[in-house]
Amino acid sequence: MLQGRRVLVGIGGGIAAYKVCQVVSTLAKLGVEVRVVLSDHAQQFITPLTLSTLSRHPAYTDDTFWQPTHHRPLHIELGEWANTILIAPLTANLLAKLVHGLADNLLTSTVLASTSPILVAPAMNTEMWYQQSVQRNWQLLQADPRYHSVNPGTGILACDRVGAGRMAEPSEILTYLHSLLYTQGKRDLVGKHLLISAGGTREHLDPVRFIGNPSSGKMGAALAQAALHRGAKVTLVHAPMEARLLNTLPGARLIPVISATEMRQAMVNSLPEADWTIMAAAVADVRPTEYSAEKLPKRLLPNQLPLSAAPDIVTELSHLRRPNQRLIGFAAQTGDILTPALEKLQRKKLDAIVANAIDQMDSGFGSDHNQAVFIDHEGRKVAIGQCSKLQMAHHLFDFIHTMSSKAG
Repeated sequence: MLQGRRVLVGIGGGIAAYKVCQVVSTLAKLGVEVRVVLSDHAQQFITPLTLSTLSRHPAYTDDTFWQPTHHRPLHIELGEWANTILIAPLTANLLAKLVHGLADNLLTSTVLASTSPILVAPAMNTEMWYQQSVQRNWQLLQADPRYHSVNPGTGILACDRVGAGRMAEPSEILTYLHSLLYTQGKRDLVGKHLLISAGGTREHLDPVRFIGNPSSGKMGAALAQAALHRGAKVTLVHAPMEARLLNTLPGARLIPVISATEMRQAMVNSLPEADWTIMAAAVADVRPTEYSAEKLPKRLLPNQLPLSAAPDIVTELSHLRRPNQRLIGFAAQTGDILTPALEKLQRKKLDAIVANAIDQMDSGFGSDHNQAVFIDHEGRKVAIGQCSKLQMAHHLFDFIHTMSSKAG
């Protein structure tokens, strides 16, 4: 997905510039071609030598602005070269320049000489961030479809202030960059509301013991991330998941649940607002017939555990949805993944299903990668080889788009 892609990293003058080193280093290790432009103020925090070493290419500064590259101005050459531009940290000063189209240095001139999508990561003191002038500029920048953003977080700032203004962490910036390099900046899900389920439900016997599965929720989180990056409104109904995954979804509505019964209620309640519903959660098929409010002593555990059927959520959603609502299911399988997936697709009257193997190395439950076959209600199949779950999510959205246009 990233090999050979070209990213221009523009660094503003703020202490958060040190975080950008990790972004540049990671991109280079992934095979991305990276070029770095430092503003004059950025060089007060980090040196061109550091960025040159990490990017495996000389870093550019305003001192090199007028150095011709193949007899062409450098800002023109860089602007045409970049597939995507990252500006981090985005300072209040740099934000104002971008909003008003100023071009008084190499970085801002390159921005105007390019048509590539731009990801910005603001960072500044809390009082600076909340100034009316800064917020006005921020709203104006976000109104420009060329700009994408990872909003600042809240925490202890370098000035010892506790509040908003921390630059997003490198992992969040890298995830968004992955999406931009795939989508080339398109926001083809603007105006759509996606309802996504994630994680493995837990059916408790008592407060300690439960019937569960190894689902981590990573696929559902990746679907939510990709949808947000493409402009959708997202509701994520999730079984227990790691906080670090949920923290990567600013802007999504998160509804935590534990059992299949709780997930059913949340999904049914949220369905009316959804354009697309994607059931990526691993929902329990059975649950203990009886529940003890107190932990059962080991001697009282039954030798044979009475079980009853858990709610069949996707079948109920299929019956409740309107004709214009899309419903996509997942079928996690071992061995032959296609036959049971096709049966589930037809029996539950889904628009499409994702058949993914959970017995393949570095795929399925708990992995950062996946491989799958997409099948729609007309029998069209698309096989996706092993890739990151974020990339898998983008492939699925592309598939749903073609399915939607074909269905009219």
